[in-house]
Amino acid sequence: MALLHDTSFARTCARTFVPAAALVMAPACDGAASDAAALGAIDAAGTTEGEAQDAAAGLVAPREVERAALEKAVTDERVRALYEARGWEAAWTDESARALVGTLKDAGRHGLDPGDYLRSLQQAARSPAAREAALTAAAFAYADALADGRADPTALFETYTLDRPDIDLSAGLESALAEGRASEWIESFAPDTEEYRALSEAFLENARKAAARGDSTIGGGDLIRPGSSDPRVPQIAERLRAKGYLGEARRGNVPETRFTERMADALREMQRDFGIADDGIVGPDALKVLNTAAEERARLLAVNLERLRWLERDRPLTRIDVNIAAARLDYYEDGAVVDSRKVIVGQPGWETPQLGSPIYRLVANPTWTVPKSIEREEIEPRGAGYLARNNMVRRDGWIVQLPGPGNALGEVKFDMENDQAIYLHDTPAVSLFERNQRHFSHGCVRVEDAPGFARMLAREADVISEYRPAKASGEESFVRLPQQIPVRLLYRTAFVGREGEVEYRTDVYGWDNRIAQALGYEPREAPRIEISVSDVGP
Repeated sequence: MALLHDTSFARTCARTFVPAAALVMAPACDGAASDAAALGAIDAAGTTEGEAQDAAAGLVAPREVERAALEKAVTDERVRALYEARGWEAAWTDESARALVGTLKDAGRHGLDPGDYLRSLQQAARSPAAREAALTAAAFAYADALADGRADPTALFETYTLDRPDIDLSAGLESALAEGRASEWIESFAPDTEEYRALSEAFLENARKAAARGDSTIGGGDLIRPGSSDPRVPQIAERLRAKGYLGEARRGNVPETRFTERMADALREMQRDFGIADDGIVGPDALKVLNTAAEERARLLAVNLERLRWLERDRPLTRIDVNIAAARLDYYEDGAVVDSRKVIVGQPGWETPQLGSPIYRLVANPTWTVPKSIEREEIEPRGAGYLARNNMVRRDGWIVQLPGPGNALGEVKFDMENDQAIYLHDTPAVSLFERNQRHFSHGCVRVEDAPGFARMLAREADVISEYRPAKASGEESFVRLPQQIPVRLLYRTAFVGREGEVEYRTDVYGWDNRIAQALGYEPREAPRIEISVSDVGP
């Protein structure tokens, strides 16, 4: 993100971004001079005496706003509707304008660039009508960003069907201005959750660290195992301390080059947090995480703040959330997590999409109709004998795997309503749940101990008496749930974990970069984990 270069704005102490540190806020100062400069008030130097007096009179000049000039300055339809409702009278006072500028300066708290909203005010400074229109447009734009995101996820991703906030901002600003609470009205649209606040605080902390110092990259080399020595160890220890995994070194100690068991334990904790193999060995994957500097973490946190703004505020109290990036499922009842378990999700190239889709029935002893893409790419090359060995037959031109111990869907399938053929299911490949990285499927979500999860859902839905005989029959059987269970397939690389701390995950799909660019960051290559699979299940 770039700083504004206009001299009148550059002289202010408005909060803004430091480009080298991504999104780092400088301390703000108070006072009319700062607000006037942020609005792009006329620079007294080089103006006439009368102009300087006019500039000092206030930030806005409602009595000088002429209807014709205001109609010409307005280009946004919502802004036009607001002024038409007011009979094209000015809406802003000095007090409300100052409050708005202060709110816009604080956009960095949400991982947003204040310059995106202040530039138009600066550019409109010399015309009272243009300034009036620019204030209203900036208020709508910033309220939009907080209400449902700076970017549109449906434009960034081929599939995104999660429920979005449905907020009509048009009428609200007029009322808020009349009551003198426009800034409070705007801020009310940000997600009001502990998680959002925690990510915001973590963002600001990492942004400040990035501004304070640069992080040098730890170079590659041989694997570093516990007990071995390597000249990179002091740098690794320092990075583990900076990330909060390793305690402070004893005062006076000379940095040692031996990778101690204490350091290895700290590394294992970090590896678990980032979802990579927790072997305590410094290898390529661990180095990728260690080299995720404060600037990159701030960027990642800004991206995940944006993801939270995309989501509807009134979440279903009973629901299933799957974090695709963390490969984890949480089941909520009355707004609290009552069950959490590992899942296996789509591998790169077969990504699990970001969906909102309810479970409407349980399928005991499911058959699996193999998608044509998997048939063509992974089954046909294995030869005709593969079908017989895996209990597969051809029906109406499709390969169908019959129920049984080796069925790719296991003992149960959780049918969901969507047009992507995505659902939750069991799997015979239970050993994969022991991996830290669990991105192995072809897009569907494999659930740890799915039979136990199905029994729990059946009991709570009061259909266990139907599900048990269906399962015992050995035949494919369908048990409809009396009430659908909402499921959200989310992709979140920074989130508050079960211990209440902010956790991070590797951007396996490279999706963070799309959002970061939409927020104004320069593109960069995401750290990717190499993943290989050996089974053909969905």
